[in-house]
Amino acid sequence: MTKTLPSHAEIVIVGGGILGCSTAYHLAKNGCKDVVLLERAKLTSGTTWHSAAMVRQLRSTVSLTQLTKYSTELYSSLAEETGQETGWIKCGSISIASTPDRMTHNRRQGTLARAFNVEAWEIGIDEIADYWPIANLDDVIGGIYSPNDGRVNPSDTCAALVKGAKMRGVSFYEDTAVTNIRVTNGRVSGVETAEGTITCDKLVVCSGLWSRRVGLMMGASIPLNPCEHYAIMTKAIDGVRIGMPIIGDHDNHMYIRDEVGGLLIGCFEPNARAIDLADLPNDFCFDLLKEDWDHFEPIIEGAIRRIPALESAEIKTLINGPESFTTDGNFLMGEAPELAGLFVGCGMNSMGMASGGGVGRALAEWVINGEPTLDLSSVDIRRFGRFRNNLATLKERSAEMLSKHYAISYPGREPETARNVRLTPLHSAHERNNAQFGERSGWERPNFFIPENTPFDPTLTYGKPGWFDIVAEEHKAAREKVAIFDQSPFGKLQIEGRDVVAYLQRVAANNVDVPVGRLVYTPLLNKRGGYESDAVLMRLASDRYLFITGTAQTERDLHWLSKQRRDDEWVTLVNVTSAYAVISVMGPNARTLLKRVSNASFSNADFPFMTHQEIEIGKTVARAARVSYVGELGWEIHIASDQALPVYNALLDAGQGLGLRCGGTVAMGGLRLEKGYCSWGHDIGTDDTPLHAGMGFTVKFDKGCDFIGRDALLKQREFGINRRRILLKADDPEVMLQGSETIIVDGRVCGHTTSAAYGYTIGSAVAMGYMSLQGADAAALVKQGKFEIEAAGKRHAATASLQALHDPKGARMKVDDGA
Repeated sequence: MTKTLPSHAEIVIVGGGILGCSTAYHLAKNGCKDVVLLERAKLTSGTTWHSAAMVRQLRSTVSLTQLTKYSTELYSSLAEETGQETGWIKCGSISIASTPDRMTHNRRQGTLARAFNVEAWEIGIDEIADYWPIANLDDVIGGIYSPNDGRVNPSDTCAALVKGAKMRGVSFYEDTAVTNIRVTNGRVSGVETAEGTITCDKLVVCSGLWSRRVGLMMGASIPLNPCEHYAIMTKAIDGVRIGMPIIGDHDNHMYIRDEVGGLLIGCFEPNARAIDLADLPNDFCFDLLKEDWDHFEPIIEGAIRRIPALESAEIKTLINGPESFTTDGNFLMGEAPELAGLFVGCGMNSMGMASGGGVGRALAEWVINGEPTLDLSSVDIRRFGRFRNNLATLKERSAEMLSKHYAISYPGREPETARNVRLTPLHSAHERNNAQFGERSGWERPNFFIPENTPFDPTLTYGKPGWFDIVAEEHKAAREKVAIFDQSPFGKLQIEGRDVVAYLQRVAANNVDVPVGRLVYTPLLNKRGGYESDAVLMRLASDRYLFITGTAQTERDLHWLSKQRRDDEWVTLVNVTSAYAVISVMGPNARTLLKRVSNASFSNADFPFMTHQEIEIGKTVARAARVSYVGELGWEIHIASDQALPVYNALLDAGQGLGLRCGGTVAMGGLRLEKGYCSWGHDIGTDDTPLHAGMGFTVKFDKGCDFIGRDALLKQREFGINRRRILLKADDPEVMLQGSETIIVDGRVCGHTTSAAYGYTIGSAVAMGYMSLQGADAAALVKQGKFEIEAAGKRHAATASLQALHDPKGARMKVDDGA
């Protein structure tokens, strides 16, 4: 390793595990020669060295699956390029199931694999026994076989990456711990070490379990925490051969693979334990944590049941190593919002080796270009607010994420720990009304409300859930009478200044230069024409707007919008999310209800659709916006947080005789899908353009100024699109969908669903997704094609539409009573 530190480097990487080495390699491959990597101890000495190093291709999104698929390509080819073997073995994997629900889960994964172009198919017990003759399969129902999965040697893989990076000019420094990060005018400017200081233009934190500590050196939030992660290695066992498929025995919380003639058995136990980083010595290097056989005993008992030969096998070692987990089970990468020039790649949730090749490539592209070339919003560090960096929260939730790593992905599953962190101003009223809460970006939001004396079974299921009839009544109220929703967690940014109109016209695709008092829905696009976000803009004054965005988009949008601001523009952005509650009153009786608590006129003439105005309501004032996310007549009431609860109670009291119901997020999900409304991060994202989404009407090419993404959309408009968003209705009313099902058209895989819910107005499950066109006309394909939805290996006939399934012309939102 190089000894003398340079005084300056364009890019400094902190951390020499798989992500640091992969990022350095890919930066170099992209032509970046002035790159320095600093490692506190020895390369791979933190978590990477003791990784089980399994590479399973299928992930939860297309983009994350592309990362792991690239990892397999990279690991299998590095030796040819560098002369250093990686230990890559394409052994395949088998996910086995011992319960019907686990088999459904596995079949869903197999179905999704087809949509993501990953080879996988169901196999029976006899075939499993052929691959693993020493396994006891008495309780096994079946399995999903993925032939292209594999494993590597983690240290050898990093050595190959390092060699490839060095060949292209990257410098590596071991035993060089970072002691401080320099910041100048809101930008990373240098790294201090005991060996000297390096100034830099960009800093990439790939420090594994130490990443949060590095972030705190510069006031940046990198929310992760290490947990104990267990595995055992045995000596040789008769019947074990090299290259046996990895077994995922998730009902028993474990994986099994061969290791030098013996077995490596690791687990994600349901009683996982977080680590206090302060308890680790400063010289922690190729070290493990204290053995705890009592803690591991339930896992080894299950392993012996699965592989009886283990009972007489000699254990070589019990591994208890630190592994970093985040609060949602997805890793952290991308540009941090607090400081310019700061990038992050860490918190891999035990997916470091599997995703490391792809993450390194994607992160290098992000560092070079300022944005990724894939939709990585699910792992973007900007999805978290600073509150998530609370250590107590991280300890609780990281342990839960490890515990649930192999849990069945039932619809409606909610985190259990670190709850009640962010409460809306209406929370106490929701508790009184027996709300069942879910969590989104830390906010406690009512999923649904259980009426008094109504039986409720909370058991999670792939079938019809215990809340099915309860949500049906909330849904029906919004469609036929009136429902009230708490949408306070909406992100709200106040944007104002002398140059605000020119600025917003440049970042928004729609024309936002509308009269004061108007609302505008607009996409915000990247250079590729994909959705960076979508938002409703409320024009408050000639030089002031309120920007309303999704709950999970707030921090990300604030950072992205701030980056687009030019140095000579007088524009300020302030996050006012917590300053205002939002009470949505939706349904045919919404106007009548509001007139009972306000002296304002809510007629079409005085209060048209997509306008807003200040009104007196109850004993205070608020700003009412006539807009709807459920597709019915309605208003969203924006009101100061300290005045919201009395108004909410007044609305509940005034609802007598109107059929008023409190509604939750589950009902809203079905309502918005029936109406064909998209949810960013699910149905639209950075890879999807308004033309893909059938939302071209929200783009104003002729508004008289350029806007981000315009050139890409013009090119796409000229040459056409290769896929199109569609709505689907299951023909069988008993079918339940949850999203991530495969769309089949005329017998071929054509795409996958992005979200789904039960549409009580339609009378069946509804879904949204994208279909591949392959040169066909979208309207003709929808009209003539035979559509099916494949879920858990079963195909269900479906009806497709390019228009909303409910009120496609939007007449119900604009109805007038003449008063």
